[in-house]
Amino acid sequence: MSTIILCQLDDIADGGALGLPQHTQRSPQGLVAVRRGDQAWVYVNRCPHFSVPLNYHPEVFCTYRGQVLMCAHHSAMFSFESGMCVDGPCKGAALEQVPVQLIDGKLQM
Repeated sequence: MSTIILCQLDDIADGGALGLPQHTQRSPQGLVAVRRGDQAWVYVNRCPHFSVPLNYHPEVFCTYRGQVLMCAHHSAMFSFESGMCVDGPCKGAALEQVPVQLIDGKLQM
């Protein structure tokens, strides 16, 4: 299986999120990457509450205090590190994590 480069780490704002709609291998809604410092995590762009995308507008995601990703539909909040819903209607559920590696400043799967 070949390596897929998702994005550069610097493409993701520190404490922010970046939509990766072109990467539909795991989900038709694409993926979302979140970053804190030199760490990044990638999830399928699907809220476990009603299986809807986490964003309203293409590639625009809400984060709070550089710690959580927020669903634009129901305000569920998901931990950057684990994808666990820490507040909101699906508390205790989790986003589907996509295993990635950071190599030479590039997020790869």
